[in-house]
Amino acid sequence: QVPLVESGGGLVQAGGSLRLSCTVSGRLSTNAMGWYRQAPGKQRELVASIANYGITNYADSVKGRFTISRDNAKNTMYLQMNSLKPEDTAVYQCNKVREPLVLWGQGTQVTVSS
Repeated sequence: QVPLVESGGGLVQAGGSLRLSCTVSGRLSTNAMGWYRQAPGKQRELVASIANYGITNYADSVKGRFTISRDNAKNTMYLQMNSLKPEDTAVYQCNKVREPLVLWGQGTQVTVSS
């Protein structure tokens, strides 16, 4: 079974919006979760996180533009991405933010054109 499945990526023009979804195992419902991204040749970075009780944190590069949320009843986490910039182009993946992380999924590609 695949523990993490990301979807919702695509090609969008600068200034546009996308909403990413991440389905997670129910056993992870009480874990702090996050969205990571990785561009070619660069390290994976955490861009947004959310605790089980709803407290959120964001990387400075996405503050004010991205919103992370989770629906534990649906075992789903979301990343609403607004005002997208070309530098947001990356493969986006979800996972726990506290060790041990679980197996990475395929991720979903976000491409932002100028």
